[in-house]
Amino acid sequence: MSLRQANRAILTIDGSRYSGSGTIVRQAVAFSALTGQPIHMVNARAKREKPGLRPQHIRVVEAIAELVNGQTEGLAQGSQEFTFRPGPLKAGRHYQWDIGSAGSTTMLALGILPVLAFAGSPVTVELHGGLFQDFAPSAFHLQHVLLPLVRDMGLRAELEVARPGYVPRGGGILRLIVHPLTKSLRSFVKKEAGPVTRIWGIALSSHLEERQVSRRMAESAQDVLGESGYQGDIEIHHDTESPQRGAALALFADEGDGVRLGADQAGALRRSAESIGKHVAKQLLDELASGATLDRFAADQIIPFAALARGESRFIIPAVTDHVLTSAWLAELFLGAHVRLDGQRLVVEGVGFRPDRDRVTAS
Repeated sequence: MSLRQANRAILTIDGSRYSGSGTIVRQAVAFSALTGQPIHMVNARAKREKPGLRPQHIRVVEAIAELVNGQTEGLAQGSQEFTFRPGPLKAGRHYQWDIGSAGSTTMLALGILPVLAFAGSPVTVELHGGLFQDFAPSAFHLQHVLLPLVRDMGLRAELEVARPGYVPRGGGILRLIVHPLTKSLRSFVKKEAGPVTRIWGIALSSHLEERQVSRRMAESAQDVLGESGYQGDIEIHHDTESPQRGAALALFADEGDGVRLGADQAGALRRSAESIGKHVAKQLLDELASGATLDRFAADQIIPFAALARGESRFIIPAVTDHVLTSAWLAELFLGAHVRLDGQRLVVEGVGFRPDRDRVTAS
């Protein structure tokens, strides 16, 4: 840690604001790592049923700390207060992190992705934990919606679902490869959704082929889509590698001018395959009816990248949620990016971020 960084006044972040969720933990620590701004988080996840840090939140802070030679204090399960002091970004070439539970590997990937974007060399990361669960975007959404979005902004990243993992055991494996930026991220404009060109999806189940869960989810979704005049091309996958039984359905709608919307749901106890299919199809239809160019998950996830980018990014979002407000607040606080919301219109004036040269060293 440089003397200049050590002398920076610590910034207190109130984790009870807006969503009061793990999004604040993940994005604040990522921005802290990029900007060199030390933070003291209070009221972490204050609005959640079980407040305080869970294993997946601890792991994302520890992972980012490893990437930037950071120092942490107060990381413990259930803790609502911790300190993070970043050092210089010195990313290696390969990392493996295990959440140790069914906690979301996609949220961990989203936490480290902005930091790895500015690493000095390509980085491969293997993440162990849950890939499909409620209250987190699925691995399929990250793979097929968000990563193509940031790719259009100049960041190359690929994701492989190496092994599915579900609640309660986890045990899934994601592999993420990130090719760092050679220049600033580009702004991105998606002002209008065009006509639907394709609806497609993935119906996955593990150790449930005899009950035809994948087929039943797909057929139920296709029935709902058909009632609205759409035909869905849904791939059927039967997995035998997961440590436990589980299921997940993801649907995507491609529209003119490169817009892609997604919807998904994981299996759960007493949640039938048919109910999953209906739920996901109806959710996707709601996204289409909103006229949005980003779905409800991507709407807040894209803000950190748009804030880091050079120029003005513009989108139509389904609704202004607490997660959107959270992402906007943190982007303005750490970067000075201007985020404007006018109904469903989201405008982000990015800062063309490039980290200080003395903060980036390749090993």
